[in-house]
Amino acid sequence: MADVKVSNTSTGSHRTALLGAMFLMATSAIGPGFITQTTVFTVQLGASFAFAILASILVDIAVQLNVWRVIGISGMRAQELGNKVLPGIGWVLAGLVFIGGLVFNIGNIAGTGLGLNAMLGLDPKIGGIISAVIAILIFLSKKAGMALDRIVVLLGAIMILLMLYVAIVAAPPIGEALKNTILPEKVNFLVITTLIGGTVGGYITYAGAHRMIDSGVHGEDAIKDISRTSVLSIIITGVMRVLLFLAIFGVVAGGVALTSSNMAAEAFGHAAGEIGIRMFGVVLWAAALTSVIGAAYTSISFVTTRATSERKRNIYTVIFIAFCAVVYILINQAPQALLVFAGAFNGLILPVGFGVLLYAAWRRRDLLHGYKYPVGLLVVGVLAWLLTIFLAWNSLAGIASLFK
Repeated sequence: MADVKVSNTSTGSHRTALLGAMFLMATSAIGPGFITQTTVFTVQLGASFAFAILASILVDIAVQLNVWRVIGISGMRAQELGNKVLPGIGWVLAGLVFIGGLVFNIGNIAGTGLGLNAMLGLDPKIGGIISAVIAILIFLSKKAGMALDRIVVLLGAIMILLMLYVAIVAAPPIGEALKNTILPEKVNFLVITTLIGGTVGGYITYAGAHRMIDSGVHGEDAIKDISRTSVLSIIITGVMRVLLFLAIFGVVAGGVALTSSNMAAEAFGHAAGEIGIRMFGVVLWAAALTSVIGAAYTSISFVTTRATSERKRNIYTVIFIAFCAVVYILINQAPQALLVFAGAFNGLILPVGFGVLLYAAWRRRDLLHGYKYPVGLLVVGVLAWLLTIFLAWNSLAGIASLFK
């Protein structure tokens, strides 16, 4: 067998590392945009949105199974693999991820401010500063890796439990939702591709896989753990989207017309009264804070190497978060034009990075330590990759709109 490196940590720390990687990916996907997107599409499509959720989850699993396996077996980050496949392409990918992550993190910090405003009535600017400081303290901790893993697991669990409560009290017509999951009354392909881009686009694609190998879990002997963790990360994201969908759908199906600029908060209020508004604040804050952490961690992982010490990486991550917080305070909002531009970047990142990883799996066994990649998994990956090209084409419209 070719030389591979597998974690030599204890079973407990091994499990914590995998849990941290799994929840980092999942909670990175569950940000302010995730909540807004899910709410808007539920209002637009009603019960039929259930089919779009199922379809997007299946494609997301196909993408993440391949991404985690290639990165996990090689033990190299995506940009390092890219440079081995085609010198320079890895740094192009790194630049796209870093710029997109930087811009979106300004929006994530804005989301934390809005979350604390809904939760406690704090001024959004103050809320944003407090949240940025919390994120910075995590990376300044002497055991930053352990703190990172535990905080994303804790906040992820809190979000799911609160969403479960609101979904139950909203009393959605479950039968209608289940029927439309398999036999939808309406199918909107654009919605499906938008969900895919929002769940595995940009830095989110690599958040969990990079965290996993940084935690020392990699190599052929870890394949079962890698595959299981990659699928579970998407399932966690899917569960959160399903619960949010059911909460909003229950309110809409009850005859309530959501008309405010913050339809998700309005729906929570209708479902659970004043406590519902506070719960929405907690969910939004937790979603935004974990996205701040995930975006910062992954963006820095793309502009550093495995030779960079953990202490230096953490310092760079702190500077990254602090810069985003200062920009947010100065402009008092997420820069909309830049968000559109970064969103277009996200659409381009997926086919470029994913294509490089699939090529490594297909033609560069030397980078995978001689591992014979499963043909079936590769075929599924290629089909998903073709869909990401369609996503990229649509994302170019975002750039074009900026120049109209």
